[in-house]
Amino acid sequence: MTLIQKFLGASAVLALSAGAALADPAIIFDLGGKFDKSFNEAAFNGAQRWATETGGTFAETELQSDAQREQALRRFAEAGNNPIVMAGFSFATALTDVAADYPDTKFEIIDMVVDAPNVTSVVFNEHEGSYLVGLMAGMASKSGTVGFVGGMDIPLIRKFGCGYAQGVMAANPNAKVIANMTGTTPAAWNDPVKGSELTLAQISQGADVVYAAAGGTGVGVLQTAADKGILSIGVDSNQNYMHPGQVLTSMMKRVDNAVYEAFKAGDALVPGINVMGVANGGVSVAMDDNNKALITPEMQAAVDAASAAIADGSLVVHDYTTDETCPALTF
Repeated sequence: MTLIQKFLGASAVLALSAGAALADPAIIFDLGGKFDKSFNEAAFNGAQRWATETGGTFAETELQSDAQREQALRRFAEAGNNPIVMAGFSFATALTDVAADYPDTKFEIIDMVVDAPNVTSVVFNEHEGSYLVGLMAGMASKSGTVGFVGGMDIPLIRKFGCGYAQGVMAANPNAKVIANMTGTTPAAWNDPVKGSELTLAQISQGADVVYAAAGGTGVGVLQTAADKGILSIGVDSNQNYMHPGQVLTSMMKRVDNAVYEAFKAGDALVPGINVMGVANGGVSVAMDDNNKALITPEMQAAVDAASAAIADGSLVVHDYTTDETCPALTF
């Protein structure tokens, strides 16, 4: 072999190595950061699970402002990352523009549908999981009044609240559900102080169980509920561990699975819409040693029966986003 052939061979190896590195998947976390103990952290956990199992690496970034969405997408696409996953509905506009410019790159958006030939849209039946935790709240409440603290006031979060109220009413038709939203801007996802204030206000109105669907803001909700001796309900990730014995359960939205499966598929990621609900394990309630003492046999039986009924279609939980109405709650 000549020196030139050896050089060319080495160059080929380097080129292949560079190509492999450039094919690393990427994930963009939404406002609130990847360690928000909720939505973003669930996404990070899915990416980390893939990396641990495969020994692979992935690129990542945390947004500091809305203006960075398109910039981050283009930077990863230019770098050759594939697929690129984004955690959050707010990426929809930027993704619509960027996906068309990079037809050979696969993208996955969580919580929104973007119709493009190289985009996978993952949406969840949050109303189904919220119904289950509402059922538990209605059974656990001694006062007959429960609370809901949402993050940004948008149809998606009202979908959580509406499902929750339906579950509460199924357990106790005479129950009262108090619902408050944290704000109308993305800052509502990361305001634990406001979450605490809303929780105190709901407690003053008699609430003894409060469900938080508010990203990082929910940390303040759960902390205040624990401080005041009432029960709380976590969201997205399993948050039972944050206050053992005082978090009734968590509505688990398997964002981690959505990210994990996308990274595992790589550039073979199939475009289209993927709906994750009770029937396929996309949403569920968290049961573990941290909340075991709070779950009565009757509560477990009710959750199991409702889960089976939702899965087989005999129980249909109304989805607020279909008509922006809720039969069990006025926002």
